[in-house]
Amino acid sequence: MSSASENSKPVAPATLRKKNRKRIKRWGKKLTRSMADFLGRQSKVGDTPVISNHYFPHLQELVDNWQTIRDEASEILKHRDDIPAFQEVSPDQYRISQGKNWRTFILYGFGTKLEKNCAQAPMTTRLLEKVPDLQTAWFSIMAPGYHVPAHTGVTKGILRAHIGLLIPKDREKCRIRIDNEIRVWQPGELFVFDDTYEHEVWNDTNEERVILLFDFDRPMGLAGRLLNKSFLALMKFTAFYQEPKKNMQSFEDRFEAATRRADENFEKMSQSPN
Repeated sequence: MSSASENSKPVAPATLRKKNRKRIKRWGKKLTRSMADFLGRQSKVGDTPVISNHYFPHLQELVDNWQTIRDEASEILKHRDDIPAFQEVSPDQYRISQGKNWRTFILYGFGTKLEKNCAQAPMTTRLLEKVPDLQTAWFSIMAPGYHVPAHTGVTKGILRAHIGLLIPKDREKCRIRIDNEIRVWQPGELFVFDDTYEHEVWNDTNEERVILLFDFDRPMGLAGRLLNKSFLALMKFTAFYQEPKKNMQSFEDRFEAATRRADENFEKMSQSPN
């Protein structure tokens, strides 16, 4: 009787959520693998790990204004301790982001504009608003000596762009491998890649690396666009989307409060008699 009653005990909600999360992850991986070949064939910009910039002339304005973007990032970095680590925003990234080694100041997440964060970088935001079908955008801040292990992105329906902002002097030691191609960041240089190819990052220097990272829909035929939009809509019902969305809002409020306190303290100091 005891064994039967033990087997009939209800499963704790946390355990159920964990099991459901694993099931959804397995389902998601199978679905994205089955979609990849089709989306690759639908691509209007080829299906290579790194994609030529000549397909994206509309991104040149971001490059032309990279120093302004860098300056806005530098102002945000004055409050570095209030910028969350990647895995604090998206717990699913725990394998590739540990400690405070990879911080993310998010401007857009899953197609949603974070108004308070964007107010901290108004020119960057105005430039990003011109990117068609923008999905995510953030300042990606990597600590000295950190290595992001090999991993892959979620869907071939989205492409990723990097613009170098604050790059270590010893640039050859700060690099990304995308499939079999190694790219080294340069200040003001943009490149676009397909993050469903395996990629990993090294910052083997004693300096911080800061880039603007943003994702946008891959240019595809109508069938590819419809499939990608349907997949992204489904994703919004999962914890992969819901948890980061909630966390982004929380960290956005915290950062705004921290900068407001800093401004108030500075104002008090400037008004105090010598």
